[in-house]
Amino acid sequence: MIISQQEFLFSVIKKLNITKNILAAKLGVNLCTLDSWLLQEDSIGFLRMPGAIEAFISKHLLCNTGNVIKYSLRDSIAINGKNHLLSVDQFNRDSLEDFFRVTDSMKPISRRQKVSRILEGAVLGNLFFEASTRTRVSFGAAFCRLGGSVCDTTGFTFSSMAKGESIYDTSRVMGGYVDIMVVRHPEQGSVAEFSSATNIPVVNGGDGPGEHPSQALLDLYTIRTEFSRLGKSIDGSCVVMVGDLKYGRTVHSLLKLLSLYKGLKISLFSPPGLEMPDNIVNYASVNGNHIDIKSSLEEGLDGVDVVYATRVQKERFENPMDECFDKRFQIDLSKINSKCKKDTIVMHPLPRDSRPGANDLSTDLNNDIRLAIFRQADNGIPVRMAIFAILLGVDHLIDNSLKDVQWSLPAYIGPDDSPFYCL
Repeated sequence: MIISQQEFLFSVIKKLNITKNILAAKLGVNLCTLDSWLLQEDSIGFLRMPGAIEAFISKHLLCNTGNVIKYSLRDSIAINGKNHLLSVDQFNRDSLEDFFRVTDSMKPISRRQKVSRILEGAVLGNLFFEASTRTRVSFGAAFCRLGGSVCDTTGFTFSSMAKGESIYDTSRVMGGYVDIMVVRHPEQGSVAEFSSATNIPVVNGGDGPGEHPSQALLDLYTIRTEFSRLGKSIDGSCVVMVGDLKYGRTVHSLLKLLSLYKGLKISLFSPPGLEMPDNIVNYASVNGNHIDIKSSLEEGLDGVDVVYATRVQKERFENPMDECFDKRFQIDLSKINSKCKKDTIVMHPLPRDSRPGANDLSTDLNNDIRLAIFRQADNGIPVRMAIFAILLGVDHLIDNSLKDVQWSLPAYIGPDDSPFYCL
């Protein structure tokens, strides 16, 4: 009996027990193309699948169904068949947990207990066209800790874009020099444009007010590890986000990731004109999650599990708004003591503006065990090591690659580290 193209493809998905995203990645096509092949033949938008694709499925995919087929995490988060990390949209709940398992395996390396050389010989292109300290250095350090080497460029002045070179040309040329790129650019969507010009992996290090996926992954990993220590679950927890929610790309990505969990109560508090974009609020309003806009920060802090503060992104303002961030929006010790629980964790993506009158996250919390910002920043290393290992397809080599370190280091990285945070 002759079956339709639609029936054939759905039977492949069922037989291999994979998602459409994974099948598209295996076939080297984007999801839109696969969707057009999955339509009924009389539907508008239907496309005939090339014979070479059908032959590949039959000879190379279905012939292995007698064996256990293991699809990598890299396949499951691929975008348009390519191994880029451009958005947290690429993750679902299962792939997120798989990612965190890889991150956990990187902990001995990030804590300087073990060393690994699984990326020996590989070169990272760190292309930062916008100011950065933590993201740029932590990506570079993560790559070096896995045995790779790093080529850095910072700012437009020191790149050929100052001479009028296009994003496409820059990306294609760099793709011939390095094995993976991390790109930060002040314009939203620019990193996706970089990725379209090359087949080597591209990681979004922040695209203007768009997204910052690696930061959101380390933020959520921090919440996960802190909650594990406290015996709490992310499902059903209470989170408050305060600060610049319009231009703060870290909160955009984090709110999207939190939407993968169930029954969350999320409160948003920001200066007028700096509210969370409606499309992101709508995106996250699933799985029984309740998102509301608070007019009073104290009201939002009452009984909360996570306080996530972020600074005002003045560099993205078209018009100056110097007075928009007053004491009402500052997270300080008095507010935390009066409204929050003893096991509330306080987070911030950093940098925080510690100058007098800045009204950013207060330094009077520095000796409080609930302040997680330095543990949060330290988590950037294992998370970014996991990103590199997954996108370059070597995450399965980690356990057998570990060797003991030969140098000594202090028991605590910083003098104010909490007693339980012993490295």
